[in-house]
Amino acid sequence: MIDGLSHMTFIVRDLDKMEQMLTTVLDAKKIYDSGDATFSLSKERFFDVGGVWLATMQGDPLPNKTYNHVAFKMAPEDYDDRLQRIQSLGLEVKEGRSRVAGEGHSIYFYDFDNHMFELHSGTLEERLQRYREV
Repeated sequence: MIDGLSHMTFIVRDLDKMEQMLTTVLDAKKIYDSGDATFSLSKERFFDVGGVWLATMQGDPLPNKTYNHVAFKMAPEDYDDRLQRIQSLGLEVKEGRSRVAGEGHSIYFYDFDNHMFELHSGTLEERLQRYREV
């Protein structure tokens, strides 16, 4: 039986830059740093992002940007602040897709290694309700 999400791992060229992005934009809290030790495939760091275990490992970045992404929840009133945090790091913000009114707001952006992230203010139930109404 699947009991939920265990963790997400991102392979990144620079652990420090990824840590800066995670702590600045997602309010991540670092909970582990392997330092020079290698217990897995490479140096790694673990973070808590809203109760989700997020791991970063040093390695080659993704060769291309795609729409594959992970989305984190944000409150609607946090939109402007989060966008400013993203822009302060010089990260690429991608224009969002067209939306049905009332399904929430999103900020899509790429980290330094071509991973796409989304900050989203809606819920699954809100989105499904809006789709049923259209």
